[in-house]
Amino acid sequence: MLKFVTAILLTFISFNLQAQTWEVGLGGGGAAYMGDLNQTNPLKFSGGAGSIFVKRNFNPYLSARLTYTYGSISAADSTSSDPLTRQRNLSFTDHLNEISLIGEFNFMNYIAGVSHNRYTPFVYLGVATVNYNPTAIYQGTKYDLRPLQTEGESKPYPNSAISIPYGVGIKYNITGSWNLIADIGYRQPNTDYLDDVSGTYPNPAKLNSAIARALSDPSGEKTGSYIGTPGTQRGDMRSHDTYMFAQFTISYTFVTEKCYFEQ
Repeated sequence: MLKFVTAILLTFISFNLQAQTWEVGLGGGGAAYMGDLNQTNPLKFSGGAGSIFVKRNFNPYLSARLTYTYGSISAADSTSSDPLTRQRNLSFTDHLNEISLIGEFNFMNYIAGVSHNRYTPFVYLGVATVNYNPTAIYQGTKYDLRPLQTEGESKPYPNSAISIPYGVGIKYNITGSWNLIADIGYRQPNTDYLDDVSGTYPNPAKLNSAIARALSDPSGEKTGSYIGTPGTQRGDMRSHDTYMFAQFTISYTFVTEKCYFEQ
């Protein structure tokens, strides 16, 4: 998937390299998640994130960018301060691959190397598709959770979702056409399975394997005392998980002489 997205971005850039208001960038930072295994802390970073984008600046205030972002999120009940949550003993790691189309609005007149303003705060909103695949480690072995149907689903849930990115940031003109960008943005995907947890404990007799039963209710892994009574709450009963990326980005704006005359 990464090779495919890179090819699209490079092709996109090659056709527009001479345009006076195009911009390319590369970023890195952290990823966070809120859901059934982290219900209260929206800034609990659990993994890294990286992105590459190409952007069309329509004018000093409005732009649209096509972005590929990779992020890693994870959580474990064993680290919770709540004894009941620790007893549940669920955990997951997920690698997110997101392709987004995002609109940006600058609060100040800003084109790198052209505008008098060296910086501007901005907001953004867009639409994205995200691929995800939660995994967990049990007795030293990593398992893909989706095919195990740990909540007794009639079929595995989808491994992709539509997501709504929104956030804020600030841009700073370092020198010439070079920009330093810092931003933080949340995503609202139409899934509650980023962490493989959503509703209630299933009847273990209806699960498709011994490992599915073990990972559906690992509460007794160490104590032998299991809490997963069928029909009782397993997740937080919210309809969606959320995830977040916070990054620093270096970008370059292609500015021609014509652009200077137009400003």
